[in-house]
Amino acid sequence: MDPQELRAWLRLVLTPRVGLLTARRLLAALGSPQAVFEARLEVLTALAGSREAKALQIEPDALDDHVRATQDWLLAQDPEAQALGATRAVLSLADERYPTALLQADDPPLLVFAQGHLALLRKPSLAMVGSRHPTPQGADNARAFARTFSAADLTVISGLADGIDGAAHEGALEGLEDSGAGGSTIAVVGTGLDRVYPAKHRALAHRISRQGLMLSEFALGTPPLPANFPKRNRIVAALSRGTLVVEAALQSGSLITARLASEMGREVFAIPGSIHAPQARGCHALIKQGAKLVETAQDVLDELQWGGASLLGGESLAAGPWAEAPAEGEVADPVLGAMGFDPVSQDALSARTGMGPAELGARLLALELDGRVARLPGQLFQRVARA
Repeated sequence: MDPQELRAWLRLVLTPRVGLLTARRLLAALGSPQAVFEARLEVLTALAGSREAKALQIEPDALDDHVRATQDWLLAQDPEAQALGATRAVLSLADERYPTALLQADDPPLLVFAQGHLALLRKPSLAMVGSRHPTPQGADNARAFARTFSAADLTVISGLADGIDGAAHEGALEGLEDSGAGGSTIAVVGTGLDRVYPAKHRALAHRISRQGLMLSEFALGTPPLPANFPKRNRIVAALSRGTLVVEAALQSGSLITARLASEMGREVFAIPGSIHAPQARGCHALIKQGAKLVETAQDVLDELQWGGASLLGGESLAAGPWAEAPAEGEVADPVLGAMGFDPVSQDALSARTGMGPAELGARLLALELDGRVARLPGQLFQRVARA
C-alpha cells in the first residue's frame, strides 16, 4: 500500500460519525477512499447523510501522526521474525490478502493490522474462548485441546485475554513445536498492535508475532478500551470454522462469540463441567441451546470432518490422564478416589475417607504440592492433571 493510499484509508477509519456500514456504502458507490474524499459535498450527503458528509470533508485530528506512526511501524520489522517468515502489514478491504472469511461478518473492518505469518489467514482454523478466571482444570483443558488441534494442522484463534485465551494460545504454540508444521495460533486483540493487554502476556504476544499471527482492526496507539473487546469477538468468530467454549459464566463475552459464530453458520462446541462451578454454566447453557457437547479433541475434529486418523486413541482430554485407572501394582490414593471430579470441601472429604483433620490436611497439602490437587476459593479442593 503506497503512502497516499494508506493515508486515505486511515482517514476514512478515523473520521468521526462514519461507521463501518456507511464507509462500505461510500466505497461501493465511489470505488476507493481517495475517491470518497474527492467527492462533492452533495454526493457525500446523498450517500451518507448531512452530518457524515461534513465530517468527511474535515481531516481527523492527528491524522498525520497516525500515518507517520503506521509507516514507522511497518518499516520497523524484526529481522529475527523476518528470518522466520513473519512480517507486518496493513490489509484493506481492497487488498487481495484480506481474509475472505471476514467478509461474512455483518461489519467487516475496513483495515486489519497484522504482525506475523499472513499465510495463517488462509488455513482452516478453530476459535477457542472462555473465562478470564478459569478453574485449574479448565486452563489445562484449553492448553491440551489447543495443543492437539495445532498439531493436527488447525490454527487456534483466540483473543489474548487472561485465562482460557492465554492457555489456548500457549497450547497451540506447543502443538506447533511438537509437529514442526502445525496450525499455530492467531491472536485477535482489542488494542493497537503496538500495545499488549494484559501486560502479563507481553512475552506470549512476542512469541505469537514470530510463530503465529497478531491481528487488530484498531489503529496503532489504541489503548485497551472496554468497548473494543466485544467488537473483536466478531472477528474471532468470522475467521474460524467453529468456536469451542471451554469455560464461561452465564454473563460472558465468550457467549457473544458463540452467538456470532452460530449466526454466521459456524459450528459451536462446548466442554461441560461441574454443576457446582460458575465457570461451567455458560457452557451448559450453550449445550441446552444446541451446541455440540465435547469430551475429546477428536469430537471436534470429527464434526469438522478434519483429518482421517483418530487422535490419541479417542482419549478424553476433558477428563485428562488422572481419570485413568491406577497402573498395575500402583496403590490408588484414597483421597483422590474420594474426591471425584467436582470441587469438594475438606469436611466432606473427611466424612468420605474417615481421616481426621490433621491427617487429611497433611495429605491434601502433599497432593497440592505434587500438582494433583488445586485449592479453590471457599476452602474447596479439586483434582487436576498430574504433571
